[in-house]
Amino acid sequence: MDAHSASISLGSSAAAEHPATDGAARARMLRDLPLTERRLHPAGAATAVLEGGRGPSLVLLHGGIECGGPVWAPVIAALAERHRVLIPDLPGLGASPPADVLGPAAFARWLAELLRLTCDDAPTLVAHSLCGSLAARFASGHGELLRRLVVYAAPGIGPYRMPIGLRITAVRFALRPTARNAERFERRGLHDLDRARERDPGWFAALEAELQARGRDPGVKRTMRRLVAAGTERVPDDELARIPAPVELVWGRHDRFVPLALAEAASARLGFPLRVVDGAGHAAHLDRPDAVVDALGMRT
Repeated sequence: MDAHSASISLGSSAAAEHPATDGAARARMLRDLPLTERRLHPAGAATAVLEGGRGPSLVLLHGGIECGGPVWAPVIAALAERHRVLIPDLPGLGASPPADVLGPAAFARWLAELLRLTCDDAPTLVAHSLCGSLAARFASGHGELLRRLVVYAAPGIGPYRMPIGLRITAVRFALRPTARNAERFERRGLHDLDRARERDPGWFAALEAELQARGRDPGVKRTMRRLVAAGTERVPDDELARIPAPVELVWGRHDRFVPLALAEAASARLGFPLRVVDGAGHAAHLDRPDAVVDALGMRT
């Protein structure tokens, strides 16, 4: 263990940093997964990091969601069969306390130091949604740290205007993080919430409890506002073209947060391969986890 890290048991960190939750929902979301959790301090920002599996390093960055890294749970076991999977909670979300890392320069310092602390090899970075935009900008200046970048449903790689229905849903949840408003958000983010729930009702109940609990936290609210502002800013094409690592795009065909047309246009302009997940929305790894693992090319 180095001076920058401390190992902790799964589910134990949440209550200390966020009094609105006792950690039980997070623990349920991570139950039976081959993971440990530790606390690192890249660029001085306390960061909870989930880790499991063996093989080439694979870093998963969640999108703009209050619960942080556990939202990747449906794909973790499959990915960990062949990779050493690392899943940080962005500072201010999940079990990570707030820190000022959301400006492009500060985010780059945080992520570069995180990769140096956790990866002996250049990792594949899979970055979802708002964090995908920040990761794309990061890669334009730090691509030598990456083996491969997968930009997953990120608005910043093209001209983006938030759909009015999404804006209304997000504002409703931010003002009143109730079960009803959480479900409205989930139904917009997934192609078929009912089908996804049927796969593991207990997991989805824990997700919803975690979203509501953290959604009441003023620090989480501030982080989400700043993340939306930073993650919807367009990354110029000349920056994207300078990324030295291979770049691929993964998108749900029925994404109602960031329409597939944005990814198709970026693929045509920049030559980035695009893999489309049928029967999936913005959170394709919740709609069709096996198909997302295949789209990421992680079974070989």
